[in-house]
Amino acid sequence: MLLTISLFAQSNTLTLEQSLEIGLKNSKKLKISHSKVVGANAKIKEAGSAMLPKLSLSANYTRLSEVDPFQVVVPFSPVPIKIQDAVLNNYNLGLTIQQPLFTGFKLNSLKNAAEYNSTAQEIEHTKEINEEAFNIQSAFWKLYKSQKMLRLIDENLSAIEKHLNDTKNFLDNGLVTKNDFLKIEVQYSNLKLRKIDAENNVNLARVSFNKILGIKLSESTDIIVNEREPLLANFKYDNLLIEAFENRGELKSLNYRIQSGEEYVTAANSGWFPSVYLFGHLYYNRPNQRIMPLKDEFNNTWDLGVSLNWDLWDWGNTSSKTIQSEQLLLQTRTAYEQLKEGIETEVYHNYLKLISENKKVEVSKLTVASAKENYRITKEKYLQQLATSADLIDAETDLLNAQTLLTNSLIDFELAKISLEKSVGRKIY
Repeated sequence: MLLTISLFAQSNTLTLEQSLEIGLKNSKKLKISHSKVVGANAKIKEAGSAMLPKLSLSANYTRLSEVDPFQVVVPFSPVPIKIQDAVLNNYNLGLTIQQPLFTGFKLNSLKNAAEYNSTAQEIEHTKEINEEAFNIQSAFWKLYKSQKMLRLIDENLSAIEKHLNDTKNFLDNGLVTKNDFLKIEVQYSNLKLRKIDAENNVNLARVSFNKILGIKLSESTDIIVNEREPLLANFKYDNLLIEAFENRGELKSLNYRIQSGEEYVTAANSGWFPSVYLFGHLYYNRPNQRIMPLKDEFNNTWDLGVSLNWDLWDWGNTSSKTIQSEQLLLQTRTAYEQLKEGIETEVYHNYLKLISENKKVEVSKLTVASAKENYRITKEKYLQQLATSADLIDAETDLLNAQTLLTNSLIDFELAKISLEKSVGRKIY
């Protein structure tokens, strides 16, 4: 929290790296995911504890109803002989220890299953971090795109404003018609309307960006980007697919879930086997029933033994549990195959998307270069009254559209590259 506050307090302008650091630290989704990891680790301890000796303490007090003392009648004696008085107050203290010796492989299987599930949960947590990093980067680049569009419109407005002043001078000197002046004025007004929409888009993108970073929606957050030329690495689809199958956390997680499911099947089959336990008891009772005659005093005794329990008939309980575990395992294995097919499609889609966006960037650069040159020539002609205001407006519109297309292409290329890296299981944060 202190690091987050420090980063944001220094400046409202954030780099991509700072945005990732703040967003990942504040993510509620990741807090839930981490909580699941902690719970899965605790499940291992729970399963392991069942394999260890269990020590329990018991205590109770019982008040018995009044009865006559125990006495016997012997021949030749008119008076019965009293053996002992009735003990009406009973105090029982007991200490019991129990150690499982054999449970049909159930306890060991449950512990192994818990370990596999814990590992799967940790992998899923790492995947969740990558997913959240992708969402942060997407929001970052969308904010950058909206800001870039606003800057382009501002630059275009400045240029048209200058042309409007030049045209006003031409009009005053009778070099252009009133209609030429009005055309540029209409273009200027239309562009101001586009600026209103662009400013709103910036605010909306900033709200989404602040939300995913976990800061106030009203914060005037700004970003800084080190612009760089898009580099298309020498990607090969077959190599990307192999990398995805090796690195994707979902596949690793499901593989551990499959192993966990196999252990649950073994645990369910434990009902076919007997259970053997070593037990021992330490008694401290008043009176102690093992000491005769009974005395109204505390005495301790103990016992030690081995118990065997075998359910010979359980009305299909064990077989039903086994079938359920086997079907859950089948579902997990089928989900694994489905996921592989989905990953193959996702990687191929993102691979084609990246190539397409790279081509768009190259074409957009050529379009911008042509639009700039056309605008330069048209502007010079207009100043020399060799081109009309309509020609100048068209050149300015073409340039703005070309710059907009290039901006969109550059951002879309970055997002496509991130998407491809994420789809092959690379760390993107």
